[in-house]
Amino acid sequence: MQRKAITHFFLDVGGVLLTNGWDHHSRKAAAQHFKYDFSEMEMLHGLVFPLYEMGKLSLDEYLSRVVFYKKRPFTKAQFRAFIFAQSKPYPEMLDLIVQLKKRHGLKIAVVSNEGREINAHRIRKFKLDRFVDTFISSCYVGVRKPDPDIFRLALDITQAKHVVYIENTPLFVQVAEELGIRTILHTDYRSTAKQLAAWGLK
Repeated sequence: MQRKAITHFFLDVGGVLLTNGWDHHSRKAAAQHFKYDFSEMEMLHGLVFPLYEMGKLSLDEYLSRVVFYKKRPFTKAQFRAFIFAQSKPYPEMLDLIVQLKKRHGLKIAVVSNEGREINAHRIRKFKLDRFVDTFISSCYVGVRKPDPDIFRLALDITQAKHVVYIENTPLFVQVAEELGIRTILHTDYRSTAKQLAAWGLK
């Protein structure tokens, strides 16, 4: 594939550009920090979180159903602050994408599963909108990976013809590939940069 044929990047956020926003490890850390039953919270999380990621619940509503369904010795504000603090950047990956966009004139679209408030925090905190042209976030479009419709929406909205999708979850890579999207299964900065360089994106 020639470099000039690649016009767009589709990017996952959690695990690629930033750490995950609210994953199993973060939830376990919250249970230890705030001293509540992790297994009970995790069961409720599994039932409720997909609705939050699809924009059908606010973060406040999610927390009311998963954590604050009974009186707690801590506040929602404290818990929200803990959630937001879990997001950390991967500076090398952020710099790589910014430099490739600048050098090769690429269009960048995020295709991610994110709840609205966590998504907004991550965009603002790490200034993702300084280089991302379009956010196809599950909370905005009402569809979440691995539903192939989120990739179809991304293709329709961006009108991208020659795409590289960078994602760290094998199942999501498989779904995208079945739709004819060229993918990189991201494991680390070095291997992803090497693959991109092999396609002329140095």
